Amino acid sequence: MDRYGLRELAARLPPGGYEVFFESPSLELGVYVLVAPEPDDQEPHDRDELYVVLEGEGVLTVEGKDQSLGPGDAAFVAAGDDHRFSGYERLVLFVLFDNTTKSA
Repeated sequence: MDRYGLRELAARLPPGGYEVFFESPSLELGVYVLVAPEPDDQEPHDRDELYVVLEGEGVLTVEGKDQSLGPGDAAFVAAGDDHRFSGYERLVLFVLFDNTTKSA
């Protein structure tokens, strides 16, 4: 069993920083930190993903539809969907990518 200190990882990431802390053939686990006024500039991904809010609040817009999220909330984004976060001061996210949906 491995332990991952997500708070410590998030504390050392710069605004807009993303760090993978585990990867296997089936999944990638990471932490993404957003801090205002830096925008979320991500582009659609080639894999399904799940976001879990660890700290902060914000709005996730997926294909033009907004959803407010806060600590403990999770949101699924399908591969190829246009999405980004807004309305945050500091937002710390646990990110799970499904590597089985990754394009070759």
